Amino acid sequence: MNSESGIERLLGVVERLRGEDGCPWDREQTLDSLRQYLVEECYELVDAIDGGNVDQHLDELGDVLLQVVLQSEIRKEEKAFCFDDVANHLSDKLIRRHPHVFGDVIADTAEDVVRNWVAIKDEEKGSKPKKSIVDGIPRHLPSLHRAHKIQERASRVGFDWDNVKDVFAKVEEELEEVREALASGDAEHFKEELGDLFFATVNLSRFEKVDPNAALDGATTKFVSRFSEVEKRIKASGRLMSDCTLEELDAEWDAVKADKTNALPPS
Repeated sequence: MNSESGIERLLGVVERLRGEDGCPWDREQTLDSLRQYLVEECYELVDAIDGGNVDQHLDELGDVLLQVVLQSEIRKEEKAFCFDDVANHLSDKLIRRHPHVFGDVIADTAEDVVRNWVAIKDEEKGSKPKKSIVDGIPRHLPSLHRAHKIQERASRVGFDWDNVKDVFAKVEEELEEVREALASGDAEHFKEELGDLFFATVNLSRFEKVDPNAALDGATTKFVSRFSEVEKRIKASGRLMSDCTLEELDAEWDAVKADKTNALPPS
């Protein structure tokens, strides 16, 4: 019977893959070449969670873990650190940032926990003070997520609206500026104002505690579901989408939208 734990076995497998007689592909990977795979695997993991398939979730969690182990193995070869160092560093950080669990600090609500976490994190980085409260947010986060995070940070110091009516007014103001920019014919100005409108809309979602990524993803999924149904109906009538006028396509779209079975994307 194998007495190795699952993680010990995995570390051994990856070490063998990276070894002299290992896999040519694995051996030639670098931290830089693995960046794209880490991002892709994280998105595939999110898809698995949304899909609700337990086996797929298990598989995708493994793929993300592989990226962590591979990068740790590369650092081990450089004599920088190993996977154990990563795990221990994380354990130390979790204990340090949860004094309400591992110490005598009181935190009765999730808001208290977040407040303590931020204070401890800032103290840890005390030797490198931030120039701004919005520093440290990864530049390569998806744009909606990055905007949301920056707005959250700004709100912590009171830079926020008092009520949702003010947020709506800002969205309407930015929409009018988009119209004016479009009318001006200046493509760069239009791009700038369109970005401001997106940013204001993200602020509206944040103010109402809605994840903008989830909201947009839901709208996109709903569009795909309805568009596919329009395609199906057009095909059933013996025509191609390209044979239809925009008015005919709009009529089919409205019919699909009115059909309650197609009002929302399938779960």
